[in-house]
Order: sequence, then C-alpha cells, then structure tokens
Amino acid sequence: PPGGAARGAGSAMVARALWALLAALRAGWCLLPQSGYVHPDEFFQAPEVMAGDILNLQVYYPWEFLSSSPCRTVVFPLMTSGVTYWVIKSLQQLGICSSCINSYTLLVSPRLLFTIFSFILDYSVYRLAPFWGADPWKALVLLAGSYVTLVFYTRTFTNTLEGLLFALLLVLVSSRKSSGSSAEPTSSSLIGVITTAGFFNRPTFLAFALMPLLYWVGLIVDSQKSIKTLINHFLKLILCACFTAVVFITADTFYFTSVSLDNLYGTNKSTLIDVIAQLHDKMVVTPFNFLRYNLNPHNLALHGSHPRVTHFTVNGVMLFGILHILAIGAGFKMLKKYVHQLMLVRWCYRGPPGLLVHSEGSPTLLLFYFVPLAFLSLFSHQEPRFLIPLILPLVLFSASPNRAVKWKLLIVLFNLLGALLFGCLHQGGLIPCLFQLEQLIHSPASSSHARHYTLLFAHTYMPPRSLLNVKKTDMHVEVIDMAGSGEETLCQTVEQRASNFTCSDCHIFIIIPGTVRATITKCGVSFKNETLIFPHLSMEDPPQIPVLSSGNWRSQSGLYILELHRDC
Repeated sequence: PPGGAARGAGSAMVARALWALLAALRAGWCLLPQSGYVHPDEFFQAPEVMAGDILNLQVYYPWEFLSSSPCRTVVFPLMTSGVTYWVIKSLQQLGICSSCINSYTLLVSPRLLFTIFSFILDYSVYRLAPFWGADPWKALVLLAGSYVTLVFYTRTFTNTLEGLLFALLLVLVSSRKSSGSSAEPTSSSLIGVITTAGFFNRPTFLAFALMPLLYWVGLIVDSQKSIKTLINHFLKLILCACFTAVVFITADTFYFTSVSLDNLYGTNKSTLIDVIAQLHDKMVVTPFNFLRYNLNPHNLALHGSHPRVTHFTVNGVMLFGILHILAIGAGFKMLKKYVHQLMLVRWCYRGPPGLLVHSEGSPTLLLFYFVPLAFLSLFSHQEPRFLIPLILPLVLFSASPNRAVKWKLLIVLFNLLGALLFGCLHQGGLIPCLFQLEQLIHSPASSSHARHYTLLFAHTYMPPRSLLNVKKTDMHVEVIDMAGSGEETLCQTVEQRASNFTCSDCHIFIIIPGTVRATITKCGVSFKNETLIFPHLSMEDPPQIPVLSSGNWRSQSGLYILELHRDC
C-alpha cells in the first residue's frame, strides 16, 4: 500500500540520520578524547611498543615483544600505531608542527586511525545486510549505536583488528555473481590473504574464520561443475596464504632478531643460500609461540582463570545485552528444529538437511556467532573483548524483520550505560593524570632547572609511560608501578622513597585511587599538594555503596595525585 511505502521510506530516512549522528559521535568522542581505560592491552600491544621504537620514548616493553619470547607480530603495530607516530614525528622534524609529539597526539593519533578503520564494519554491514535478509539501515543503527563500536572499535586492540578482518572475510565469502549462482572466483586469493593475516594478528582468528570458510567451500562445491575450477580456487587460496605468511615471518624475524642485510652477507660476501640458511636458523613464527604459550594451562592461569561458560553467560551479555540473550533463544529453537528435521530425514532417507548452504540466512548467521564463541570457551582465560568480532553477525541477525523491535528502549539504555562505564568511568582518571604529569614534566619551570620526578602508581592499571613523552636519554623521570600491592609493601616503598628524599629539585608523586587513599595516611608521610581527578572507577578497589551515599562520594570516585612533602 502507498501508506506503508511512505512509512517505510520515512523510517529509512530517520535511520540514515541516526546512523550519521552516531558515526559523528564515534569520531568526535575519539578526538575528545575518551578518558576510560578499558584494558592495558590497548596500549601495550601496539602504541607503547611503537612509541619506543619510532619516537625513542621511555616505554615499558611487554614480554610478548621481547626477543626472548616473541608472541606478537610486529607487522600490524607498524602499520597502525607505527605509521601514525612516524607521521607526527615527520611533521615535527619538518617544522610544520613545533610540538606535534605530546600526550594528546600520542594517545589520539593511533585511536583516530582505528576509528577510521572501524567504518569497515559499517561498510561490511551495508554490503551484507541484503544478502542475509536484514534491513541495512536498521543493522547500521544497531552497529553504530552499540557501545562496543563506540568504545572497543576506537581503541588499539588486536581484537579490534580481528573484528575488522572477520568483517572483510564475511564480505568475501558472501559475494556472488549477479546471477547469484556462484562465489566470486577472484575472492579466493583475498580470502587466503585475510585468513593468514588474521591468524598472525591473533591465532584465535581461526575460530572466527572456520564457519565462513566452510560456507564458502560449500558454495563453490555446490556451484562449480568442473574439478579443474575447484582446484584452481583452492590453489589460489593456499598460494596467497603461503605468500602472506612468508611476509609476516620475514618481518617478525628481522624485528625480533635484529637481523640486518649487512649482518647477513657479512664481509665474506655470503651466497644467497647462506643468507637463507641464516634466516631459517633465526626464523620467528609468532603465532606458534602464541599458541605454545596459551595452550599451557599454567600460563593461562597467570592471567586469570574463568569457568568455561563465562563467554556464554557473562561476557556475551556484558557486551551485547539483550541481543545476545535473544540469539541464545533463537539458537535453541534452531537446534530443536534441526534435530526434528534430522529425525525426519532419517526416517524418509532424503539425505542430510542443508543447514549451512541451502538454509535461510538466520541459522547460518547464528552459526557464525556461536561456533567461534564455543571454540573460545574451550580456553580457561575468557575476557569480554575476545568476543567483540561477533558484533557483525549478531547485528545482521538482529536486524532481520520483526526481530528485537520491542526491545528498543532497553537496547538504548544498555548501550548508554556501557559507553559511560567503559568510555568514561573505568580507570577514567589515569589518562588525564598522565596528561597532567606530562605538562608538569615539560613545563617551562622544569625545562629551566634540572628536576627529578618519581611517579609511583598504586592500585591502578599499568600506566602507559609513552604518554609522559620522555625520551630514553632523559633520566630525570622514574616510574614505579606498584600494581595492586598490599598496605605493608606500599608503605614500605613510600617510606623508603621519603627517607631518600634529599635533593632540593626532587619531586615524588603518588598516584592512587580515592578508595585506597586512607592506606597512604597510615604510612607516616605527609603531602604538600593533592590533586583529585574525577571520575575514576576501579573495579579492583570499588567504592562502597554507603560511602557513595555520603558527602565523600566524589573523593571515593576519583584518582589522587599526591606530592610528597620534603620535610616529612
């Protein structure tokens, strides 16, 4: 009816405007910037390492990037944080920007690149929605309005890259000719490249890639009549996968073993065979080291052990809310229907039911969602961010006609709460604190006199030292990370530093959450300056509910910068 068509057009216009608004929010909030600190890996798996290598700043190198235990490829950090840091370094060297390198640009420039990359998700959803029977603009609004997109996909996580590669893989395996009869023959090479790149970024990518690859194989087998064409597809995939692996292995080998061409050839002009032999001896294959480490239960226990059902029962709900719960309900219905079909097939001898290739879109999308989730649940260490690539099949499934419509208000409230918690509150004082300390360290007063700063962090996430913008050659700043040390250890360290407080231009700062502020008062030291940064929520040391209802709630929900008094 004309009235229904008009309403549909009006609804589409509203959805487009809403998506544009949410897309602007994504970019604007990145530039603001977001103060929430989700997890140390957002800094220590790329920006911190590249700031040390390219900008020569004092940083903390995580164990995965040490030559003794290389477990992370350097290719993606170089292509993301490395490129942005090279750009701001070049701008400063060319005199285009006299102070391009500061705590703001060090934080925001890699995040901005990831935010731009995050629109690959939007493109993928727009391309895939018609193919899977979903409303494109409804799916785009669900995607852009999710706090997972607003927060996690604008951060420098390897999980973010994993999600983007997963999205591209889904686009490739879902591509068909205009006749809809067969898969694109040119996609074989790209599928090989993306699958291998995803594996080197995070070996868990294979869990996400398994069902899309099986779906693609099913399409090819179902549509191609020639054995020669089938072999051609798989040869292209394998050759491109091998070439991509060689590129990653070569780059990682050169990075982690500090191999140079001069060292390889030497003074005796070694032959090419000798060079290849030396490279083989020093060869670094980071995914295998990653798997070797993570398949050891003892190693995983060091990072925290969780029940095997944590992804299903906690993390999925934490990230996706009611959409995850609705998907579980639909999954059980699909399973019940499939078992019923299987029983009918068994009695009627009609062959196995086609669940993957010949079925409607929703069951296949649910397999794309739940199979990776099930594989990731086999490991005892389960963090919510491991599931963020699953947002794409979930929003496509949820944007099917008449699905999740009555839950609009709950979806909006859930994502507002998630964005506030992880984008603003969670460890939210630490980044502004580092900004403030960077300004203090590089202030004119500090530049004119040689001053020594000791920065002691306790009961906070690991501080990214790169944001202090201190060169490796500068020895006037010392960072001490006490992590979650107990009262006795903390007081012992503070008292030791206070007793050695001799030079007139020495400054000692203690950075500690308001919930642990009382501990410092028991250490027998006094402070001449106190700065409270609000808000700061530490889930490891959460504020007590009775305290929040009192007049002391702001202190309990903040982060203190305490300057030690010299005459204590």
